[in-house]
Amino acid sequence: MKERKPNIVFILNDHQAYYRHGWDGGVKPARPHFDRLAREGVNFERAYTACPLCTPARRSMITGLFPHNHGFVTLEKDENFAIRDQGILYELLAGQGYKNYYYGKWHTGPGTAHDYGCEGYSYPRFGNPYITPEYGDYVKSKDMDVASFNVEHVFMEPVSPDEPERGPGYRCEAKSLHPHVTGVMETPPDTHESFFIANLACDKLQELAQRDDGQPFAMHVHFYGPHAPYFASPEYLALYDPEEIQEYGSFRDDLSGKPPVYLKEMNEPLGRDDRLVFPNPLPWSEWQRILAYVYAQITQVDAAGGMILDELDRLGLAEDTLVVWTTDHGDPIAAHGGHYGKESFLSEEVLSIPLVMRWPSRIAAGQESQHLVSNVDVPVTLLDAAGTTFTGPVDGRSLLDLALEERTGAPTGSEWEEIVCETHGHHREQVVGRAIITQRYKYTAYKFSEIPDYLAHLDPPEETSELYDLQEDPYQLRNLVDDPAYREVVADLRRRLEAWRKRTGDPVLL
Repeated sequence: MKERKPNIVFILNDHQAYYRHGWDGGVKPARPHFDRLAREGVNFERAYTACPLCTPARRSMITGLFPHNHGFVTLEKDENFAIRDQGILYELLAGQGYKNYYYGKWHTGPGTAHDYGCEGYSYPRFGNPYITPEYGDYVKSKDMDVASFNVEHVFMEPVSPDEPERGPGYRCEAKSLHPHVTGVMETPPDTHESFFIANLACDKLQELAQRDDGQPFAMHVHFYGPHAPYFASPEYLALYDPEEIQEYGSFRDDLSGKPPVYLKEMNEPLGRDDRLVFPNPLPWSEWQRILAYVYAQITQVDAAGGMILDELDRLGLAEDTLVVWTTDHGDPIAAHGGHYGKESFLSEEVLSIPLVMRWPSRIAAGQESQHLVSNVDVPVTLLDAAGTTFTGPVDGRSLLDLALEERTGAPTGSEWEEIVCETHGHHREQVVGRAIITQRYKYTAYKFSEIPDYLAHLDPPEETSELYDLQEDPYQLRNLVDDPAYREVVADLRRRLEAWRKRTGDPVLL
């Protein structure tokens, strides 16, 4: 008898850092459902994003390619880059008999998931779930009001017509969610976008469980959060005492010795004329309040993901379902001088991501892997579980062998000893960068094709680089690239980066 293919559930959060090096004993965001999944499968503790920007990273997770190969190097397609034709995740799963269902944020390039044969809920670009007819039907069915918020922080001054003002009663009616604000929900937790998306997914799971046609399904659940705006319910905000949030290790970093890309900050009053202000204009006590909103939203999105895990259990689907839960990229909030949003720098906060995988009938529980992996590996892994792969060359690798062979701990003498991440700038900024990370060191190189206005008065070099010992300096405060004692380390990492560039066809020479 032919072995039945597993069902697949791929949960994707947006804009969530792993904070691998901890909170130095302070309170950290609670993720009980994510942590449960990690205990029941394999936790990849050294996972990275292919690119710390939504569209490039998300495109990598449906193509198995780095951005320089799939062509979507910024928030929109860049015609200067040729795109390989080796298939798209959803179409290849369908070719193996899978029915694809998609619920949540797209932001993966033109169109929506519907254009690739997925059923479910998907809208173009960044989007705003609170203005969709599906959300209206959802709250009406539960006899709830549309979500409203009490806005506390607004990081765009003066407030533009497109941004909310401080105070109660705010309802987001714009085409896209406003990322420059924090606040608390005034309506019940079920009105939060994450619970809306989770409910759609759970309703479909119930329908699928009643089916007995033997067809496997692939469900893709992509939450809009915990990306800003940081709007969480009071129940989750109450879990965090701001005073217990300890100052982040690089908050007071003055960026001396760092590449100038770290200086950009468009959110006010943190930045002025796009340049980060020193010392940070907000006291740490105010950052504690901001981070409480961030942590609360992480926990609320985790609860929504937990609804899906619980439904798999309740319906008897968990045993033969491969679940992967990760995020598109990290979040630099409160790091390196007190940033609010990500820009073009490649710090650990924006590159390091959570990634766990569970398949009870095949993968042993309780594994903690130190292998260096990437979210570009995720689609290759899903296709591997389905018994297929991409039709052309890919950059990602399947993680199934690591999990099935229980190859945990730190790797030695394997292809998983290094990882590379890339950037082509944020909002079409004229900078490219590559970071190569090993178990101990991290080397990053940047090149400007045009010096941006916020750096013009500094007369920065066109090329800059940095080296950090992540074991001794986890917050990346001391750039060692010009230290003679690390000359051989720099040379070795540059050789490795050049080998990766040639292997993946990267046209950028740094």
